[in-house]
Amino acid sequence: VMFDGSSIAGWKAINESDMVLMPDPDTVHMDPFFAQSTMVILCDILDPVSGESYNRDPRGTAKKAEAYMKSEGIGDQIFVGPEAEFFVFDDVKYKADPYNTGFKLDSTELPSNDDTDYETGNLGHRPRIKGGYFPVPPIDSAQDMRSEMLTVLAEMGVRVEKHHHEVAAAQHELGIKFDTLVRNADKMLIYKYVVHQVANAYGKTATFMPKPIFGDNGSGMHVHQSIWKGGKPTFAGNEYAGLSESCLFYIGGIIKHAKAINAFTNPLTNSYKRLVPGYEAPVLLAYSARNRSASCRIPFGSSPKAKRVEVRFPLGANEQVVEIETVPTGSLGLDIALGVGGLPRGRIIEIYGPESSGKTTLALHTVAEAQKKGGICAFVDAEHALDPVYARKLGVDLENLLISQPDTGEQALEICDTLVRSGAIDVLVVDSVAALTPRAEIEGEMGDSLPGLQARLMSQA
Repeated sequence: VMFDGSSIAGWKAINESDMVLMPDPDTVHMDPFFAQSTMVILCDILDPVSGESYNRDPRGTAKKAEAYMKSEGIGDQIFVGPEAEFFVFDDVKYKADPYNTGFKLDSTELPSNDDTDYETGNLGHRPRIKGGYFPVPPIDSAQDMRSEMLTVLAEMGVRVEKHHHEVAAAQHELGIKFDTLVRNADKMLIYKYVVHQVANAYGKTATFMPKPIFGDNGSGMHVHQSIWKGGKPTFAGNEYAGLSESCLFYIGGIIKHAKAINAFTNPLTNSYKRLVPGYEAPVLLAYSARNRSASCRIPFGSSPKAKRVEVRFPLGANEQVVEIETVPTGSLGLDIALGVGGLPRGRIIEIYGPESSGKTTLALHTVAEAQKKGGICAFVDAEHALDPVYARKLGVDLENLLISQPDTGEQALEICDTLVRSGAIDVLVVDSVAALTPRAEIEGEMGDSLPGLQARLMSQA
């Protein structure tokens, strides 16, 4: 099917406007919203001369990404599970002219309607600001509407695993079951279409705008991702949060290229209004197990098959990305896996693992790298086990390293606190937190009267 590519902003010039829609028969489904039977089929965009996929067609780009993954031996399949949040309003008014500019949004769920007069009376059942997560009816006024969305989606071949009211008033989410990249991208088009159409049938307006309401949670599209090879998940392993090394590199690539990714995932000014602390928005360009403030979150999974990465910034992460000052670890592979080129300055980094796993070696490498750049480093040797010969072989300048061997855990914490407050130290190593022995234990006073004292010291550290 031929169409005019010049009529789509940013695509073709008028002198080369002819483009081809190539139907994909695997995507055929019926549209239930029309009075007459209407079949829908999704298409690829091709150049009519070369027959190649158009480089601005996102579906073609997704296919190329899957093909590249297979050709490089990275994996056989990439699965994604999108969670697109949206608002549903009863009334939307806006004006933008030289004399009158503004907008007004309304929903019976908004706290601003506590004193509104309705013909049937104001029953008062509505969520508070940031208090709409998982309420039951009558506070959740949209249960039936969401259920109808699920029914229609199922008829159109989209399986939804869950649906619920979200944190903000009038905000909702339907969770699509994971599938391969291209198939779930296709389903996301159907998802948005159905949400808009069902809401319209209820006399309401749905929007996927990231931040329509100031002072309440915004909407994002969290995308769960995992790569499989030979029928097995490749993201499960023995590294941080139960991840594999390849998964850490995958996360590192996302974080490294976050600016470029955001040109596509966060193209609107409003995308960046969502990003302020306190609204479960990804304000940190980092990865973390379970922390919803991180751009890449590792959700808890009960099995290797459930191990995945949740990329949380599509539709609105804080990707006014700032340059992060880092201290190299001395390992190029680890620096890349960390995603920002090393250990972020100003952060507490825990290096954990069994005995003889290289924790002290990594810490000393980091000290050596910081010293090479003129940094001042301190080493709190709580175990009294620092090997000067080994440290020198790793490149540590012991003559310019501030070394302390405190007698008690309390003393070690006091030293650390003083050094941090001074602002003069680039790297401060405590080796190790587990060796912070309470003064009471050293003096023989530890007993039932002081339970958990060492645990509290470790927590403070």
